[in-house]
Amino acid sequence: MKSRINKKKGLPKNLSEKKQDIRIWKFVLSYILLMGVVVILIGYEPVKSVMDINGAYTRMIVYFSYLALKPFGIVQGIDGSVITLKGLALNVRFGCNGLEAFLIYSIAVLAFPARWLPKTLGVVIGFIVLQIVNILRIAGLGLTGIYLPKYFEYVHIYVAQGIMIAVAFVLFLVWVGYASKK
Repeated sequence: MKSRINKKKGLPKNLSEKKQDIRIWKFVLSYILLMGVVVILIGYEPVKSVMDINGAYTRMIVYFSYLALKPFGIVQGIDGSVITLKGLALNVRFGCNGLEAFLIYSIAVLAFPARWLPKTLGVVIGFIVLQIVNILRIAGLGLTGIYLPKYFEYVHIYVAQGIMIAVAFVLFLVWVGYASKK
């Protein structure tokens, strides 16, 4: 039986496939390990008492969401993680603040086998894109809660959360295409 030769590398096909499998497992294991470290950094109480990454991140998002909603004349104020609107209070927590989507995206970028310059650009640009989308998402939720309150729960749970995950995933695929060319 003839062995198939991979024309790019001149390796037997099964050896080439094994190398690909190793790269995939390395990516998956790196992703899981990095995600575990980051979850400890943002969620473990002794670490949070020294450095509350989620709290600082949430306050930043709340402030910029407040600025995005201010021109509509519906904002009454902000306090910590809460944006108070006329007839509605939005409590922006982990999962709603965009940090989760950014972590899923950025850890995938960092775990992917690529050079550091594309990784750095991917994380920085991804951060900016995801924050803009998230601030617009929160502003949209605020407007929905004020002007279309009967649809708020549906938009919040199904549409808004799905948008963040979809944007993070598409952004990662775009970045992989860019990093693979480099």
